[in-house]
Amino acid sequence: MRKTFSFWVDLSTSGRSMGCVLACVCLCLTAAAKPNSPPAAKDSLPPSVSVALKQANIPREAISILVRPVQATPDAPLPMARLSHRASAEMNPASVMKLITTSAALSMLGPDFTWRNRVFIDGPVKDSVLQGNLYLKGSGDPKLVVERLQALIEAIQQKGVREIRGDIILDGSVFDLPARNPASFDDEPLRPYNVAPQGLLLNFNALLFKFTPNPARGEVQIDSEPPLRNLQWSTTVPLSQAPCQDWRTQLKADFSNPDFVRFNGTYPVACGEQKWPVAYVQPQSFAPRMVHALWQQAGGKLVGQVRDGITPARASLWLEAPSLPLSDIVADINKFSNNVMAQQLFLSLSSQQRPGQFESSRAMVLQWWRQNLKDHALPVLENGSGLSREERSNAQALGALLQSGLHSSYASALQNSLAIAGVDGTVARLKDRLPQSVAIGRAQLKSGSLRDVASLAGYVEGLSGQRYVLVVIVNHPNANAARPALDKLLEWVVKDDKKS
Repeated sequence: MRKTFSFWVDLSTSGRSMGCVLACVCLCLTAAAKPNSPPAAKDSLPPSVSVALKQANIPREAISILVRPVQATPDAPLPMARLSHRASAEMNPASVMKLITTSAALSMLGPDFTWRNRVFIDGPVKDSVLQGNLYLKGSGDPKLVVERLQALIEAIQQKGVREIRGDIILDGSVFDLPARNPASFDDEPLRPYNVAPQGLLLNFNALLFKFTPNPARGEVQIDSEPPLRNLQWSTTVPLSQAPCQDWRTQLKADFSNPDFVRFNGTYPVACGEQKWPVAYVQPQSFAPRMVHALWQQAGGKLVGQVRDGITPARASLWLEAPSLPLSDIVADINKFSNNVMAQQLFLSLSSQQRPGQFESSRAMVLQWWRQNLKDHALPVLENGSGLSREERSNAQALGALLQSGLHSSYASALQNSLAIAGVDGTVARLKDRLPQSVAIGRAQLKSGSLRDVASLAGYVEGLSGQRYVLVVIVNHPNANAARPALDKLLEWVVKDDKKS
Protein backbone atom coordinates (compact mmCIF):
# COMPACT_ATOMS: atom_id res chain seq x y z
CA MET A 1 0.00 0.00 0.00
CA ARG A 2 1.60 3.13 -1.08
CA LYS A 3 1.10 5.94 1.35
CA THR A 4 0.38 8.71 -1.15
CA PHE A 5 -2.70 10.41 -2.56
CA SER A 6 -4.25 8.86 -5.62
CA PHE A 7 -5.90 11.93 -7.00
CA TRP A 8 -2.75 14.00 -7.09
CA VAL A 9 0.20 12.02 -8.08
CA ASP A 10 -0.06 7.73 -2.86
CA LEU A 11 -6.96 -19.77 6.31
CA SER A 12 -6.71 -22.55 5.64
CA THR A 13 -5.70 -24.88 2.87
CA SER A 14 -7.80 -24.32 -0.23
CA GLY A 15 -10.21 -27.21 -0.75
CA ARG A 16 -10.11 -29.34 -3.86
CA SER A 17 -12.45 -32.08 -4.92
CA MET A 18 -11.12 -35.61 -5.57
CA GLY A 19 -11.88 -35.05 -9.25
CA CYS A 20 -9.53 -32.08 -9.35
CA VAL A 21 -6.80 -34.11 -7.64
CA LEU A 22 -7.16 -36.96 -10.14
CA ALA A 23 -7.11 -34.47 -13.00
CA CYS A 24 -3.86 -33.01 -11.73
CA VAL A 25 -2.33 -36.50 -11.46
CA CYS A 26 -3.35 -37.30 -15.04
CA LEU A 27 -1.93 -34.02 -16.22
CA CYS A 28 1.39 -34.78 -14.58
CA LEU A 29 1.52 -38.28 -16.11
CA THR A 30 0.85 -37.00 -19.62
CA ALA A 31 2.89 -33.79 -19.50
CA ALA A 32 5.89 -35.32 -21.26
CA ALA A 33 3.70 -36.40 -24.19
CA LYS A 34 2.18 -32.93 -24.64
CA PRO A 35 4.71 -30.29 -25.69
CA ASN A 36 2.30 -27.45 -24.92
CA SER A 37 1.48 -28.60 -21.39
CA PRO A 38 2.49 -26.18 -18.63
CA PRO A 39 5.50 -27.18 -16.53
CA ALA A 40 4.89 -29.00 -13.28
CA ALA A 41 4.68 -26.94 -10.13
CA LYS A 42 8.00 -26.10 -8.51
CA ASP A 43 8.42 -25.92 -4.76
CA SER A 44 11.94 -24.48 -4.85
CA LEU A 45 12.37 -20.77 -5.22
CA PRO A 46 14.22 -19.33 -8.23
CA PRO A 47 17.89 -18.78 -7.26
CA SER A 48 17.74 -15.01 -7.87
CA VAL A 49 14.76 -14.73 -5.53
CA SER A 50 16.45 -16.86 -2.84
CA VAL A 51 19.55 -14.67 -2.96
CA ALA A 52 17.52 -11.46 -2.69
CA LEU A 53 15.55 -12.84 0.27
CA LYS A 54 18.76 -13.85 2.01
CA GLN A 55 20.21 -10.38 1.49
CA ALA A 56 17.06 -8.92 3.06
CA ASN A 57 17.25 -11.38 5.99
CA ILE A 58 13.84 -12.79 5.14
CA PRO A 59 13.40 -16.57 5.58
CA ARG A 60 11.64 -18.55 2.87
CA GLU A 61 8.98 -19.45 5.45
CA ALA A 62 7.88 -15.80 5.41
CA ILE A 63 6.97 -15.70 1.72
CA SER A 64 4.04 -17.17 -0.18
CA ILE A 65 4.04 -17.45 -4.00
CA LEU A 66 1.77 -18.67 -6.75
CA VAL A 67 2.63 -18.43 -10.46
CA ARG A 68 0.12 -20.16 -12.70
CA PRO A 69 -0.63 -19.95 -16.45
CA VAL A 70 -4.02 -18.40 -17.11
CA GLN A 71 -6.92 -20.58 -18.17
CA ALA A 72 -7.69 -20.46 -21.87
CA THR A 73 -11.43 -20.62 -21.14
CA PRO A 74 -13.43 -20.53 -17.91
CA ASP A 75 -14.39 -24.21 -18.33
CA ALA A 76 -10.85 -25.42 -19.04
CA PRO A 77 -8.96 -27.37 -16.35
CA LEU A 78 -6.88 -25.15 -14.09
CA PRO A 79 -3.30 -25.26 -15.44
CA MET A 80 -0.56 -26.70 -13.27
CA ALA A 81 1.27 -24.00 -11.35
CA ARG A 82 4.68 -23.03 -12.65
CA LEU A 83 5.70 -22.14 -9.11
CA SER A 84 3.82 -22.77 -5.88
CA HIS A 85 5.50 -22.01 -2.56
CA ARG A 86 3.38 -22.01 0.60
CA ALA A 87 0.48 -20.93 -1.63
CA SER A 88 -2.20 -22.00 0.84
CA ALA A 89 -0.64 -20.20 3.81
CA GLU A 90 -2.84 -17.61 5.48
CA MET A 91 -1.22 -14.20 5.00
CA ASN A 92 -1.90 -10.51 5.42
CA PRO A 93 -1.76 -9.24 1.81
CA ALA A 94 -2.05 -5.50 2.65
CA SER A 95 -3.52 -3.54 -0.27
CA VAL A 96 -3.76 -6.59 -2.52
CA MET A 97 -7.01 -7.11 -0.57
CA LYS A 98 -8.41 -4.31 -2.71
CA LEU A 99 -8.63 -6.86 -5.52
CA ILE A 100 -11.35 -8.64 -3.56
CA THR A 101 -13.33 -5.47 -2.92
CA THR A 102 -13.07 -4.16 -6.47
CA SER A 103 -13.79 -7.53 -8.08
CA ALA A 104 -16.87 -8.08 -5.91
CA ALA A 105 -18.10 -4.54 -6.58
CA LEU A 106 -17.61 -4.80 -10.33
CA SER A 107 -19.47 -8.10 -10.30
CA MET A 108 -22.38 -7.00 -8.09
CA LEU A 109 -22.83 -3.40 -9.25
CA GLY A 110 -21.45 -3.49 -12.78
CA PRO A 111 -18.66 -1.35 -14.33
CA ASP A 112 -21.14 1.37 -15.37
CA PHE A 113 -22.62 1.86 -11.89
CA THR A 114 -22.71 5.45 -10.62
CA TRP A 115 -23.43 7.04 -7.27
CA ARG A 116 -26.25 9.63 -7.20
CA ASN A 117 -25.32 12.92 -5.54
CA ARG A 118 -28.60 14.72 -4.90
CA VAL A 119 -29.61 18.24 -3.87
CA PHE A 120 -32.94 18.93 -2.12
CA ILE A 121 -34.72 22.10 -1.02
CA ASP A 122 -37.49 22.61 1.56
CA GLY A 123 -38.84 26.00 0.53
CA PRO A 124 -39.94 28.09 -2.46
CA VAL A 125 -37.50 29.67 -4.91
CA LYS A 126 -38.22 33.12 -6.31
CA ASP A 127 -35.86 35.47 -8.13
CA SER A 128 -32.96 33.09 -7.43
CA VAL A 129 -33.64 33.21 -3.68
CA LEU A 130 -34.43 30.04 -1.73
CA GLN A 131 -36.69 30.71 1.23
CA GLY A 132 -35.53 27.71 3.24
CA ASN A 133 -32.72 25.17 3.47
CA LEU A 134 -30.70 23.45 0.79
CA TYR A 135 -29.65 19.83 1.44
CA LEU A 136 -26.65 18.12 -0.10
CA LYS A 137 -27.38 14.41 0.35
CA GLY A 138 -24.31 12.20 0.03
CA SER A 139 -24.34 8.89 -1.79
CA GLY A 140 -21.01 7.48 -0.64
CA ASP A 141 -19.34 8.78 -3.83
CA PRO A 142 -15.65 7.92 -3.41
CA LYS A 143 -14.40 10.79 -5.57
CA LEU A 144 -16.41 13.93 -4.97
CA VAL A 145 -13.34 16.14 -5.28
CA VAL A 146 -13.07 19.91 -5.51
CA GLU A 147 -13.59 20.18 -9.27
CA ARG A 148 -16.73 18.07 -9.17
CA LEU A 149 -18.15 19.90 -6.16
CA GLN A 150 -17.53 23.19 -7.94
CA ALA A 151 -19.45 21.86 -10.94
CA LEU A 152 -22.30 20.77 -8.66
CA ILE A 153 -22.52 24.21 -7.04
CA GLU A 154 -22.47 25.84 -10.47
CA ALA A 155 -25.34 23.60 -11.55
CA ILE A 156 -27.36 24.55 -8.44
CA GLN A 157 -26.92 28.23 -9.21
CA GLN A 158 -27.58 27.88 -12.92
CA LYS A 159 -30.87 26.18 -12.14
CA GLY A 160 -31.95 29.19 -10.10
CA VAL A 161 -30.66 29.20 -6.51
CA ARG A 162 -28.04 31.85 -5.85
CA GLU A 163 -29.11 33.00 -2.42
CA ILE A 164 -30.17 30.77 0.48
CA ARG A 165 -32.17 32.34 3.30
CA GLY A 166 -31.75 29.22 5.42
CA ASP A 167 -28.85 26.78 5.89
CA ILE A 168 -26.90 24.41 3.67
CA ILE A 169 -27.28 21.01 5.32
CA LEU A 170 -24.88 18.16 4.60
CA ASP A 171 -26.45 14.71 4.85
CA GLY A 172 -24.08 11.73 5.12
CA SER A 173 -26.65 9.28 6.48
CA VAL A 174 -26.15 6.85 3.58
CA PHE A 175 -23.48 5.25 5.81
CA ASP A 176 -23.98 4.25 9.44
CA LEU A 177 -20.53 4.35 10.97
CA PRO A 178 -19.12 4.68 14.49
CA ALA A 179 -16.71 7.50 15.22
CA ARG A 180 -13.11 6.59 14.42
CA ASN A 181 -9.87 8.05 15.70
CA PRO A 182 -7.67 8.75 12.65
CA ALA A 183 -4.62 7.95 14.79
CA SER A 184 -5.88 4.50 15.76
CA PHE A 185 -4.13 2.50 13.03
CA ASP A 186 -0.55 3.75 13.24
CA ASP A 187 -0.63 7.01 15.23
CA GLU A 188 -0.33 9.05 12.00
CA PRO A 189 -3.64 10.99 11.91
CA LEU A 190 -2.50 13.47 9.25
CA ARG A 191 -1.58 10.82 6.70
CA PRO A 192 -4.19 10.83 3.90
CA TYR A 193 -4.31 7.03 3.88
CA ASN A 194 -5.85 7.20 7.38
CA VAL A 195 -8.86 9.31 6.38
CA ALA A 196 -12.08 7.66 7.51
CA PRO A 197 -14.96 6.98 5.10
CA GLN A 198 -18.04 9.19 5.17
CA GLY A 199 -21.44 9.19 3.53
CA LEU A 200 -20.60 12.62 2.13
CA LEU A 201 -16.84 12.53 1.61
CA LEU A 202 -15.49 15.70 0.01
CA ASN A 203 -12.02 15.86 -1.52
CA PHE A 204 -10.86 12.94 0.65
CA ASN A 205 -11.03 15.25 3.69
CA ALA A 206 -7.55 16.49 2.84
CA LEU A 207 -5.62 19.57 1.82
CA LEU A 208 -2.99 19.72 -0.87
CA PHE A 209 -0.13 22.16 -0.36
CA LYS A 210 1.87 23.18 -3.42
CA PHE A 211 5.40 24.59 -3.11
CA THR A 212 6.77 26.72 -5.97
CA PRO A 213 10.30 28.13 -5.52
CA ASN A 214 11.00 31.75 -6.50
CA PRO A 215 14.81 32.05 -6.45
CA ALA A 216 14.69 35.72 -7.42
CA ARG A 217 12.85 36.50 -4.20
CA GLY A 218 14.64 33.85 -2.15
CA GLU A 219 11.43 32.21 -1.04
CA VAL A 220 8.97 29.48 -1.92
CA GLN A 221 5.35 30.31 -2.67
CA ILE A 222 2.86 28.05 -0.82
CA ASP A 223 -0.63 27.48 -2.19
CA SER A 224 -3.38 25.28 -0.82
CA GLU A 225 -6.50 23.60 -2.17
CA PRO A 226 -9.40 23.17 -1.73
CA PRO A 227 -10.49 26.45 -0.17
CA LEU A 228 -11.80 26.13 3.39
CA ARG A 229 -13.73 28.92 5.08
CA ASN A 230 -11.51 30.99 7.38
CA LEU A 231 -8.43 28.79 6.87
CA GLN A 232 -5.12 30.60 6.64
CA TRP A 233 -1.57 29.34 6.15
CA SER A 234 2.00 30.57 5.81
CA THR A 235 2.17 31.60 2.16
CA THR A 236 5.99 31.78 1.94
CA VAL A 237 9.12 30.48 3.67
CA PRO A 238 12.78 31.21 2.87
CA LEU A 239 14.65 29.07 0.37
CA SER A 240 17.74 27.17 1.49
CA GLN A 241 20.71 25.60 -0.27
CA ALA A 242 20.27 22.35 1.64
CA PRO A 243 20.04 19.11 -0.38
CA CYS A 244 16.55 17.94 -1.29
CA GLN A 245 16.32 15.28 1.38
CA ASP A 246 13.40 15.03 3.78
CA TRP A 247 12.18 18.47 2.66
CA ARG A 248 8.94 18.09 4.59
CA THR A 249 10.83 17.92 7.88
CA GLN A 250 12.82 21.00 6.90
CA LEU A 251 9.59 22.97 6.52
CA LYS A 252 8.83 22.51 10.24
CA ALA A 253 5.10 22.40 9.57
CA ASP A 254 2.52 22.81 12.31
CA PHE A 255 -0.93 21.49 11.37
CA SER A 256 -2.39 21.49 14.90
CA ASN A 257 -4.48 24.66 14.50
CA PRO A 258 -7.54 24.04 12.27
CA ASP A 259 -7.62 27.76 11.40
CA PHE A 260 -3.93 28.36 10.62
CA VAL A 261 -1.33 26.05 9.10
CA ARG A 262 2.18 27.26 9.85
CA PHE A 263 5.45 26.48 8.08
CA ASN A 264 8.27 27.66 10.32
CA GLY A 265 11.33 26.32 8.51
CA THR A 266 12.95 26.57 5.10
CA TYR A 267 12.53 24.91 1.72
CA PRO A 268 15.46 23.56 -0.36
CA VAL A 269 15.60 25.26 -3.74
CA ALA A 270 17.00 22.01 -5.15
CA CYS A 271 13.62 20.35 -4.66
CA GLY A 272 11.91 22.35 -7.36
CA GLU A 273 8.11 22.23 -7.30
CA GLN A 274 6.58 19.76 -4.85
CA LYS A 275 3.16 18.81 -3.50
CA TRP A 276 2.23 17.66 -0.02
CA PRO A 277 -1.22 16.15 0.72
CA VAL A 278 -2.30 16.32 4.37
CA ALA A 279 -5.42 15.02 6.09
CA TYR A 280 -7.22 17.92 7.75
CA VAL A 281 -6.66 18.05 11.49
CA GLN A 282 -10.37 18.62 12.24
CA PRO A 283 -12.14 16.06 10.02
CA GLN A 284 -15.68 16.86 11.14
CA SER A 285 -15.46 20.50 10.02
CA PHE A 286 -13.76 19.90 6.68
CA ALA A 287 -16.88 19.41 4.54
CA PRO A 288 -18.87 22.33 6.01
CA ARG A 289 -15.92 24.70 5.61
CA MET A 290 -15.24 23.53 2.06
CA VAL A 291 -18.87 23.86 0.94
CA HIS A 292 -19.15 27.31 2.52
CA ALA A 293 -15.98 28.53 0.83
CA LEU A 294 -16.92 27.17 -2.60
CA TRP A 295 -20.48 28.54 -2.38
CA GLN A 296 -19.16 32.02 -1.67
CA GLN A 297 -16.39 31.65 -4.24
CA ALA A 298 -19.07 30.97 -6.86
CA GLY A 299 -20.87 34.20 -5.95
CA GLY A 300 -23.58 32.57 -3.86
CA LYS A 301 -25.09 34.18 -0.78
CA LEU A 302 -25.90 32.32 2.43
CA VAL A 303 -27.84 33.82 5.33
CA GLY A 304 -27.51 30.79 7.58
CA GLN A 305 -24.69 28.31 8.09
CA VAL A 306 -23.34 25.08 6.64
CA ARG A 307 -23.97 22.20 9.02
CA ASP A 308 -24.56 18.47 9.21
CA GLY A 309 -28.09 17.13 9.28
CA ILE A 310 -30.72 14.85 7.76
CA THR A 311 -32.81 15.54 4.67
CA PRO A 312 -36.49 15.63 5.68
CA ALA A 313 -39.10 13.64 3.75
CA ARG A 314 -40.89 16.87 2.81
CA ALA A 315 -37.87 18.23 0.92
CA SER A 316 -38.11 18.16 -2.87
CA LEU A 317 -35.38 17.11 -5.29
CA TRP A 318 -33.71 20.13 -6.91
CA LEU A 319 -31.09 18.36 -9.00
CA GLU A 320 -29.05 15.19 -9.26
CA ALA A 321 -25.45 14.74 -10.33
CA PRO A 322 -24.06 11.26 -11.02
CA SER A 323 -20.57 10.25 -9.97
CA LEU A 324 -17.84 8.97 -12.20
CA PRO A 325 -18.54 5.39 -13.34
CA LEU A 326 -17.41 2.53 -11.14
CA SER A 327 -14.80 1.46 -13.73
CA ASP A 328 -13.04 4.83 -13.25
CA ILE A 329 -13.29 4.62 -9.46
CA VAL A 330 -11.83 1.10 -9.45
CA ALA A 331 -8.92 2.31 -11.59
CA ASP A 332 -8.03 4.93 -8.97
CA ILE A 333 -8.39 2.43 -6.13
CA ASN A 334 -6.15 -0.22 -7.67
CA LYS A 335 -3.60 1.82 -9.60
CA PHE A 336 -2.91 4.23 -6.76
CA SER A 337 -4.01 2.13 -3.76
CA ASN A 338 -6.41 4.72 -2.36
CA ASN A 339 -7.61 3.38 1.01
CA VAL A 340 -10.53 5.68 1.72
CA MET A 341 -11.91 5.20 -1.80
CA ALA A 342 -11.72 1.43 -1.30
CA GLN A 343 -13.60 1.72 2.00
CA GLN A 344 -16.22 3.99 0.40
CA LEU A 345 -16.75 1.34 -2.28
CA PHE A 346 -16.86 -1.48 0.28
CA LEU A 347 -19.54 0.33 2.28
CA SER A 348 -21.47 1.20 -0.87
CA LEU A 349 -22.16 -2.49 -1.43
CA SER A 350 -24.47 -2.57 1.60
CA SER A 351 -25.80 0.98 1.20
CA GLN A 352 -27.95 0.26 -1.85
CA GLN A 353 -30.93 -0.81 0.28
CA ARG A 354 -30.06 0.49 3.77
CA PRO A 355 -27.36 2.61 5.46
CA GLY A 356 -23.98 1.08 4.66
CA GLN A 357 -22.10 -0.68 7.44
CA PHE A 358 -18.85 -2.61 7.47
CA GLU A 359 -20.49 -5.70 8.97
CA SER A 360 -23.18 -5.79 6.27
CA SER A 361 -20.67 -5.30 3.48
CA ARG A 362 -18.43 -8.06 4.86
CA ALA A 363 -21.40 -10.43 4.78
CA MET A 364 -22.20 -9.48 1.18
CA VAL A 365 -18.64 -9.98 -0.06
CA LEU A 366 -18.32 -13.33 1.70
CA GLN A 367 -21.60 -14.48 0.17
CA TRP A 368 -20.36 -13.39 -3.27
CA TRP A 369 -17.13 -15.32 -2.63
CA ARG A 370 -19.06 -18.50 -1.70
CA GLN A 371 -20.99 -18.26 -4.95
CA ASN A 372 -18.05 -17.53 -7.22
CA LEU A 373 -14.97 -19.06 -5.52
CA LYS A 374 -16.55 -21.81 -3.44
CA ASP A 375 -13.52 -24.14 -3.62
CA HIS A 376 -11.24 -21.58 -2.01
CA ALA A 377 -10.79 -20.42 1.57
CA LEU A 378 -12.88 -17.45 2.61
CA PRO A 379 -10.92 -14.25 3.12
CA VAL A 380 -10.89 -12.49 6.47
CA LEU A 381 -12.28 -9.00 5.86
CA GLU A 382 -12.29 -5.88 8.00
CA ASN A 383 -12.71 -2.76 5.86
CA GLY A 384 -11.90 -4.07 2.39
CA SER A 385 -8.92 -1.78 1.78
CA GLY A 386 -6.02 -3.78 3.21
CA LEU A 387 -5.33 -1.03 5.75
CA SER A 388 -5.70 -3.61 8.47
CA ARG A 389 -3.77 -5.94 10.73
CA GLU A 390 -6.66 -8.42 10.66
CA GLU A 391 -7.42 -9.01 6.96
CA ARG A 392 -6.19 -12.32 5.54
CA SER A 393 -6.23 -14.42 2.40
CA ASN A 394 -3.83 -16.77 0.62
CA ALA A 395 -2.02 -16.81 -2.69
CA GLN A 396 -4.02 -19.76 -3.97
CA ALA A 397 -7.35 -18.03 -3.35
CA LEU A 398 -6.18 -14.69 -4.71
CA GLY A 399 -4.85 -16.46 -7.79
CA ALA A 400 -8.25 -18.04 -8.31
CA LEU A 401 -9.85 -14.61 -7.96
CA LEU A 402 -7.61 -13.28 -10.73
CA GLN A 403 -8.29 -16.31 -12.94
CA SER A 404 -12.03 -15.84 -12.48
CA GLY A 405 -11.78 -12.13 -13.25
CA LEU A 406 -10.26 -12.80 -16.67
CA HIS A 407 -13.41 -14.62 -17.81
CA SER A 408 -15.95 -12.34 -16.19
CA SER A 409 -18.24 -9.62 -17.50
CA TYR A 410 -15.98 -7.08 -15.79
CA ALA A 411 -12.66 -8.46 -17.13
CA SER A 412 -11.73 -5.31 -19.02
CA ALA A 413 -12.48 -2.97 -16.12
CA LEU A 414 -10.47 -5.11 -13.69
CA GLN A 415 -7.43 -5.45 -15.93
CA ASN A 416 -7.44 -1.76 -16.85
CA SER A 417 -7.49 -0.85 -13.17
CA LEU A 418 -4.14 -2.49 -12.49
CA ALA A 419 -0.91 -0.54 -12.60
CA ILE A 420 1.55 -1.34 -15.37
CA ALA A 421 5.00 -2.36 -14.13
CA GLY A 422 7.51 0.47 -14.60
CA VAL A 423 4.90 2.71 -16.22
CA ASP A 424 2.25 4.01 -13.83
CA GLY A 425 0.59 3.76 -10.45
CA THR A 426 2.24 2.19 -7.44
CA VAL A 427 4.57 0.01 -9.55
CA ALA A 428 5.97 2.82 -11.71
CA ARG A 429 9.18 2.91 -9.65
CA LEU A 430 10.32 -0.41 -11.07
CA LYS A 431 11.81 1.67 -13.89
CA ASP A 432 13.76 3.76 -11.37
CA ARG A 433 15.10 0.68 -9.59
CA LEU A 434 15.78 -1.36 -12.72
CA PRO A 435 15.78 0.88 -15.83
CA GLN A 436 16.53 -2.03 -18.17
CA SER A 437 14.20 -4.55 -16.54
CA VAL A 438 12.58 -7.01 -18.93
CA ALA A 439 9.41 -6.76 -16.83
CA ILE A 440 8.71 -3.11 -17.66
CA GLY A 441 5.39 -2.90 -19.45
CA ARG A 442 4.80 -6.66 -19.24
CA ALA A 443 2.79 -6.90 -16.02
CA GLN A 444 -0.48 -5.49 -14.71
CA LEU A 445 -0.22 -5.46 -10.94
CA LYS A 446 -1.69 -4.46 -7.61
CA SER A 447 0.96 -3.83 -4.98
CA GLY A 448 0.67 -3.75 -1.22
CA SER A 449 2.80 -2.65 1.69
CA LEU A 450 2.36 -2.24 5.41
CA ARG A 451 4.77 -2.50 8.27
CA ASP A 452 5.82 -6.18 8.04
CA VAL A 453 4.00 -6.75 4.71
CA ALA A 454 5.00 -6.55 1.04
CA SER A 455 2.93 -8.01 -1.78
CA LEU A 456 2.20 -8.10 -5.51
CA ALA A 457 -0.63 -9.68 -7.46
CA GLY A 458 -1.81 -9.51 -11.04
CA TYR A 459 -1.16 -10.66 -14.58
CA VAL A 460 2.26 -11.12 -16.20
CA GLU A 461 3.10 -11.73 -19.87
CA GLY A 462 6.06 -14.02 -20.41
CA LEU A 463 8.52 -13.60 -23.27
CA SER A 464 7.13 -16.84 -24.69
CA GLY A 465 3.72 -15.22 -25.08
CA GLN A 466 2.25 -17.24 -22.21
CA ARG A 467 0.29 -15.20 -19.67
CA TYR A 468 0.45 -15.91 -15.95
CA VAL A 469 -1.36 -15.09 -12.75
CA LEU A 470 1.14 -13.97 -10.09
CA VAL A 471 0.57 -13.62 -6.35
CA VAL A 472 3.43 -13.07 -3.90
CA ILE A 473 3.09 -12.05 -0.24
CA VAL A 474 5.80 -11.44 2.37
CA ASN A 475 4.89 -11.26 6.06
CA HIS A 476 8.00 -10.49 8.08
CA PRO A 477 9.52 -7.61 10.11
CA ASN A 478 11.98 -7.07 7.22
CA ALA A 479 9.24 -6.93 4.57
CA ASN A 480 10.17 -3.35 3.68
CA ALA A 481 13.45 -4.77 2.33
CA ALA A 482 11.69 -7.39 0.18
CA ARG A 483 11.14 -5.27 -2.93
CA PRO A 484 14.33 -6.50 -4.70
CA ALA A 485 13.17 -10.10 -4.19
CA LEU A 486 9.76 -9.25 -5.62
CA ASP A 487 11.43 -7.57 -8.59
CA LYS A 488 13.54 -10.69 -9.20
CA LEU A 489 10.46 -12.90 -9.02
CA LEU A 490 8.64 -10.70 -11.51
CA GLU A 491 11.56 -10.88 -13.93
CA TRP A 492 11.76 -14.66 -13.49
CA VAL A 493 8.10 -14.99 -14.45
CA VAL A 494 8.64 -12.86 -17.56
CA LYS A 495 11.74 -14.82 -18.64
CA ASP A 496 9.80 -18.02 -19.28
CA ASP A 497 11.52 -18.69 -22.59
CA LYS A 498 14.70 -19.62 -20.71
CA LYS A 499 15.56 -22.45 -18.37
CA SER A 500 14.90 -21.43 -14.77
